Amino acid sequence: MPRSLERCVALLKNSVVYLGMIALLACIVPATPSFAQASGHVRVKIVKAGLLVGAGVGNGVLYRGHNYPFQVSGISLGITAGATIGRLDGWASGIREISDFAGSYSSVGGGAALVGGVNGVHLRNDKGVVIVLRGPKAGLEFAANLSGITISLAK
Repeated sequence: MPRSLERCVALLKNSVVYLGMIALLACIVPATPSFAQASGHVRVKIVKAGLLVGAGVGNGVLYRGHNYPFQVSGISLGITAGATIGRLDGWASGIREISDFAGSYSSVGGGAALVGGVNGVHLRNDKGVVIVLRGPKAGLEFAANLSGITISLAK
């Protein structure tokens, strides 16, 4: 057999071995979902009150195959007067890992309620998670403010 043909055969054998090792490694090492951005359903109940400076607390559940309960707290600065309670439903997107959901969110917004109204909020944190929520609220409130909200996962 000519020497160049022997080299080609040896190179082909080595290539087959390397491809086999790569295929075996791909089967053994699990794919991590941390690189996949997923969304989840969010449901929040929040109570807030204020006069110039507002504050609110609440709790909720993120559903992404499992229920992940969380706590909400926040403060708003601007024109705020009144007190409301609201139930919001929506989606969180850009979640790579469940821990990305927790953190500080910012929002600019406003709204009004006289006995009843509709509330909507668009939040974003520094990890790229975006939460869009809508729902009814009850109470008396007028607000135009900048809000900072902290979400912490319940243990």
